[in-house]
Amino acid sequence: MIRAAFFDIDGTLVSFKTHKVSEGTIKAFDELHKQGIRTFISTGRPQQIIPKMPVSFDGFITMNGGHVFVGETILHSSPIPEEDAKRWIRYAYENKITTFAFMPDAICLNQGDPALAALRAQLDFELPPIWTMDELMDKKINQFIVMQSPDKDKETLEMLPGCAMPRWHPAFSDLIPNGISKAVGMQKILDHFGIKQDETIAFGDGGNDIEMLDFAKIGVAMGNAADEVKRHADYVTTDVDDEGIFNALKSLGII
Repeated sequence: MIRAAFFDIDGTLVSFKTHKVSEGTIKAFDELHKQGIRTFISTGRPQQIIPKMPVSFDGFITMNGGHVFVGETILHSSPIPEEDAKRWIRYAYENKITTFAFMPDAICLNQGDPALAALRAQLDFELPPIWTMDELMDKKINQFIVMQSPDKDKETLEMLPGCAMPRWHPAFSDLIPNGISKAVGMQKILDHFGIKQDETIAFGDGGNDIEMLDFAKIGVAMGNAADEVKRHADYVTTDVDDEGIFNALKSLGII
């Protein structure tokens, strides 16, 4: 029996094309809630840029499992190791690598970049303020977004041994602490609510969803997911723009 459902946002709950939650997904959530199945966000976004949606959630896994909360209760928060964070901040400013810094209470950028217009259009959020290196250096950072091509990731990880880089977009990668993932966030949620791992279903489409799909009893990849993500899924549904969530829940007999 499924008691908890976890959902990525971009490309899963929310269409990259319309930036909206589909009517079928809204209907599916109504059915889940009628059955007492709890619903949770599981995203790489920080809380500040989670879009308003016409569906409700019982808790939030944010920053790829780096910050997890239910209401006002923080279940887990894991900053990047201090030396790695400082090393990356200095390197990014000195080499003019556009970087977002995500904290539980703030987000910022290190510089402006024309490429950010495309990112903003795809993810539909307002760009945060630009901070100086001195302003950022002593902050506890849970996650960076690094605007660089995949061929640079190996070099970055060699410089930051306490970090991992789950990539879900060719133009940028998340930078998070080692050992942190959406699956870690799921376990914190399950412990809080007294739900078992084999009572879960999860939906995702990106590289940062792989651990979550592996962890869930039923891992569902969206039809628009990358092939590598689909290989980790128990079930592949239709695209986000073709009612993927509703179709999967219906086909699996959950609603």
